[in-house]
Amino acid sequence: MAVVRTAQAHWEGSLMEGQGEVELVSSEAGSFEVNWPSRADKPNGKTSPEELIAAAHSTCFSMALSHGLAGAGHAPTSIDTTADVTFQAGEGIKGVKLTVVGDVPGITAEEFDAAAQEAKQNCPVSQALSVPITLEVSFKG
Repeated sequence: MAVVRTAQAHWEGSLMEGQGEVELVSSEAGSFEVNWPSRADKPNGKTSPEELIAAAHSTCFSMALSHGLAGAGHAPTSIDTTADVTFQAGEGIKGVKLTVVGDVPGITAEEFDAAAQEAKQNCPVSQALSVPITLEVSFKG
């Protein structure tokens, strides 16, 4: 069964001087202010499309990795993922760097790395992006 999630944006003014707000409609989790400086320079308490992509990617990757590990009989104690989305004004999104630290009892660092690489390929957000995605893996044990 397909599920639809909805966010809604409202924008006023020109790109450089304007401002807007994005609302997470489906979850009712809140609304967040956006403007050009938050995207191209300093956030100053406002978000950007790239930060929202980073949030989606870090969460999706963590969930995919957790699912893969649990399916192999090794439920993780914790997985911490950071997604750095690089944006270049005039060129767009250039790539994503995922950094993951995992604490998974009963597997080796090599097994964790293999599971992380698989999650990177199979995470639906990774599959939706058409930019280079790199992965840095750390393993606690």
